[in-house]
Amino acid sequence: MNNLAQVHQLNPYAIQLCATGRWIAQRHWVPATGGNFSIRSSAQSCLVTASGKDKGELSPADLLQVDFDEISFSCQGKPSAETALHCALYRHYPDAKAVLHTHSVQATVFSRLISQPQYCFDGYEMQKAIQGIQSHQQALLLPVLDNTQDMAALAAKVTQLAGTQTLPYAFLVRGHGLYVWGDSLEQCKRHLEAWEFLIACELERIKICGLV
Repeated sequence: MNNLAQVHQLNPYAIQLCATGRWIAQRHWVPATGGNFSIRSSAQSCLVTASGKDKGELSPADLLQVDFDEISFSCQGKPSAETALHCALYRHYPDAKAVLHTHSVQATVFSRLISQPQYCFDGYEMQKAIQGIQSHQQALLLPVLDNTQDMAALAAKVTQLAGTQTLPYAFLVRGHGLYVWGDSLEQCKRHLEAWEFLIACELERIKICGLV
């Protein structure tokens, strides 16, 4: 184990992120080593999961230190392909402390059913689990972005969206999955669970009633 990996083994933030990763994996939201997680480690860097790692078996040694601007890292391993999206969110939201990306069945299927660039959730009490939402009657608009293998272009789209509208600590990538973030890892985990619940509920409603 190199010196940086040893440091990560003692980093409480790295330990917390790995515990959260196991919690997510137990819910089958990151199959086949999919998804990626990160936690801010300084004003200009984060720890991000290495590519190809089973998220149910993460250890701090599986996290890479990444600089936001250079997207550089100084540890053996390859950072997740979507690292640029994590960095874009941290740059735009200086209070963001964690980013979680999942590939749940319900979020992936839901994203393919929605042809519009955003989807409105309303009437669900669970909406209040999202920071800043005070009532089930408050409309909650979830952006849905087209998928692409060009992560720089997708990151630029996320930055553009964040600069022109208030994002609900989340967005969907069509046919791909869900991204959420928060001002603490605990808040980010709550946002993830709430959005997965809301998407699952709306998907069930669509099965019964159809899109409206």
